[in-house]
Amino acid sequence: MPARPPNPYEELAQLADPEPPYDEPDEPPLIPAIPADPIAAPSAVPSAGPGDNRPSAPPGHRRAGRRGSRRGRARRRARRQTRQRWTPSPLRLLRRVVKLLLFVTAGAALLFLADRCAAMYAEKKAQQQLQQALRLTAEPQVDIKGFPFLTQVAAKRLDRVDVTVPHVAADRVTLARVRASARDIRLTGSLPTAIRGAVIGDLSGEVLLAFADMDRELGASQVRFRDLGGDSIGALGRLNVAGQELIVRARAHLRRDGGRAITTEIDGMSLDLPHVATYRPGGQGPDDPRSLVLHREAAERIAKDAARVKALFSVPAIVERLGVPEDAVEAALGSEERLRAVAGTPRFVDGLTRLNLVDVLVDHPWLLEKLGIDPGLLTALTRLQPPELADRFSFSFRMPPEADRLRLRALTVGADGIRAELSATGLAVGG
Repeated sequence: MPARPPNPYEELAQLADPEPPYDEPDEPPLIPAIPADPIAAPSAVPSAGPGDNRPSAPPGHRRAGRRGSRRGRARRRARRQTRQRWTPSPLRLLRRVVKLLLFVTAGAALLFLADRCAAMYAEKKAQQQLQQALRLTAEPQVDIKGFPFLTQVAAKRLDRVDVTVPHVAADRVTLARVRASARDIRLTGSLPTAIRGAVIGDLSGEVLLAFADMDRELGASQVRFRDLGGDSIGALGRLNVAGQELIVRARAHLRRDGGRAITTEIDGMSLDLPHVATYRPGGQGPDDPRSLVLHREAAERIAKDAARVKALFSVPAIVERLGVPEDAVEAALGSEERLRAVAGTPRFVDGLTRLNLVDVLVDHPWLLEKLGIDPGLLTALTRLQPPELADRFSFSFRMPPEADRLRLRALTVGADGIRAELSATGLAVGG
């Protein structure tokens, strides 16, 4: 059997110095031993002399240093990863905060939308129930206050609800607006869909009767109402009598009737024939008789016309009411100069403007033409009865019977109309 060729690596290994075995260094004690003789302690370790031929052990600090450095790097890397894991960078922390804020905002927005949708649904249902219960022609407006709404519903108690009802019919007129604010509202029924109605603890509001609606409904656009101060309103319109258009004026006083209605009392009515005379139908008692008085411009025209002055002086009742002496009348009838002297004084003109000609003209109708008044007009005016004229301007309204617990309080008159305060307690709405 042929011999195996020599291995060059084995030959090199034989030439190398033998390596002593490496022993792991013992760990140093926690408390080093204290030598008995500290001064002699350094020399206790034998040193190699010049004649000592023992082989020296190769140093092992390199291998131990490399092994220790690898362990140290591993420990430092682990500590660094731990710090990175538990102590994020500012940018990473900012991203986390932004994500959290977005999540919270989105959740709050969803809750808010859900609450508002529930409130709008409840407002719509309340509008329908009010319109049906009060038999309204127009749908009311309901505004539920307070947030959140769902917690109020869960407790079956609402803090506040505002209601506005437009165009409420009331007798001859229409209430322009009824506005009320209800507080401490207790819901009746079971949640969430079987709520039958509500009981209002306290309600306050106001009713507006607008002058614009009164002009349209009472005067057929020919009468205008306005504030006269206090509890009074004035009416100004036009009325056709005997083919002539007269200007009508009246004053209405507001009264509350039992806390459920408002009525008016009409007085101060007058009908003006422009630039001629004013007729007052009276009828409010012995202190308010019928009257027909001349306007000042008409009295001045008559005073300058000798024929008309003589016509007046020919009626003894007029002369007596004017307070002109009989001898002055006789002198005036016989002399144009004396006539002008009597009729041209301011006293005579003032007397004509205060002279009540109703009964005189009834007894002497021919005098009407002398004064520039149509006889048929006076006849038509005297046939007008005060109640008939007052009915043209009077109005009243009463709260609907469905709202029997509502009460009208103070009345005020403003530039836009009449306002009355509303109040109620324990008002039940719905079933």
